[in-house]
Amino acid sequence: MEKLKKAIYAIVFVISLLLTFQCASSKVADVKFEEQTPFTVKPVIFQEWYAGIKVGGTGINVFIPISDVNKGIVFDEIYFRNLKGKLVKKNEEYMAVLKNPSRHYTFKVAEKPSDYPFNLDKDECVISYIENGQTKYHKIKTLNEVAGTYYENGPPTIYTRSSSDGMASLDENEDNDN
Repeated sequence: MEKLKKAIYAIVFVISLLLTFQCASSKVADVKFEEQTPFTVKPVIFQEWYAGIKVGGTGINVFIPISDVNKGIVFDEIYFRNLKGKLVKKNEEYMAVLKNPSRHYTFKVAEKPSDYPFNLDKDECVISYIENGQTKYHKIKTLNEVAGTYYENGPPTIYTRSSSDGMASLDENEDNDN
């Protein structure tokens, strides 16, 4: 009788594990990509980069020109080549710096994390955006690659400080002389 109870518990445990993993893996298939978006995406460009210091590693810069954005749209993240990053507005486009977790000096595509939500081809990416409090996804099927770049002093950052007003320039000195 005791062995029967243990067998039943084991069967219930195995079934619950299978259901859990089945539900987790179906998340990829459940994502619906928006074909009609409240914005226009122009050709997307990406660029691999290599950092010059030992701990710098490699990564990808992605530049996404977006126009005609409806009011209330907030761009969130990008998913590309098994990497994920925040989209940041810079001038008239959005960009992201995707850092590869590998410390290799040559660029290698990152291994797909277990919680990565998409199965994408080599030249596809997904951007997420929030519309009326709901996260939506748009797949971009073609990205254009430009020549890679080398950052001598470490990984790039998209968060740049604004220029200081306290800095002197030649133009200011010339205006004071007149």
